[in-house]
Amino acid sequence: MTAQAALWVVILLVALALAFDFMNGFHDAANSIATVVSTGVLRPTQAVLFAAFFNFVAIFVFHLSVAATVGKGIVEPGVVDTHVVFGALIGAITWNVVTWYYGIPSSSSHALIGGIVGAVMAKSGTGVLLSAGIGKTILFIFISPALGFLLGSLMMVLVANVFRHARPLKVDGWFRRAQIVSAGAYSLGHGGNDAQKTIGIIWMLLIATGYTAVGDKSPPAWVIISCYIAIAAGTMFGGWRIVKTMGQRITKLKPVGGFCAETGGAITLFLATAMGVPVSTTHTITGAIVGVGSTQRASAVRWGVAGNIVWAWILTIPASAFVAAIAYWLSMQLY
Repeated sequence: MTAQAALWVVILLVALALAFDFMNGFHDAANSIATVVSTGVLRPTQAVLFAAFFNFVAIFVFHLSVAATVGKGIVEPGVVDTHVVFGALIGAITWNVVTWYYGIPSSSSHALIGGIVGAVMAKSGTGVLLSAGIGKTILFIFISPALGFLLGSLMMVLVANVFRHARPLKVDGWFRRAQIVSAGAYSLGHGGNDAQKTIGIIWMLLIATGYTAVGDKSPPAWVIISCYIAIAAGTMFGGWRIVKTMGQRITKLKPVGGFCAETGGAITLFLATAMGVPVSTTHTITGAIVGVGSTQRASAVRWGVAGNIVWAWILTIPASAFVAAIAYWLSMQLY
């Protein structure tokens, strides 16, 4: 392959990665806005613009710890090539499209991790995978929804006790305003964690092709800016099929419940991002919503819907890995 042809391959893969980032925002928009829309605090159009703004503002708030984990902490850098990156992105995008079509709030994050793992295994087996990065990512599949559940339910219990003597109408009015703050915080956490995953895979690509050195502490500025713009743009278009599932099908939410779910989810995302863990915003907000609903009564949560969502979580990594392995093999035949 000539140098010019190799450059065009890199450009096309960067464009594909940004398309995944856009889809990530589109697919996960519901995670940021479902509660605030379902409680009637913001209209859908207002909510997506609001969430997109905070998705982008996250660029000024969070360090690139998650990007470093994805770019350097999942697989040994010397193994990655353009075929691996292509396979990983196709695996992740395919799973996102399937789950979006059926309105299933799955994890774009774990689809990407699964894609990387599947493509790398197709090339070199399991020996080149880095257990530390993969281990903490898999561990947080369970920790993030559990922590979201715990914080969401604790917030709900605390608020119920603090405002137990207040009139319900007043409480509703107060938390309609407070939910603007909690929704902004959750969107900030969403942008901070999710945009960095695409930054990480583009960083991985640039290292593999020699455009960036392994020892560099951060990728080029254009990578960071373009990824935050892409996820914000995707959020603006929204994922309306998933909004209904997240906002109303799991449990009915009032503004106070929406505030508690978003606050619990935001705290979880802030902690995970600070630790450099690529978590699922879907898992996090689902856990928080279920936590809020369960404080009312167990029957307030539609456990069948929640159970279907959990099955999607379990299948995400192996399904995206399988598609990525096939995509890797096809790319080897094409160029």
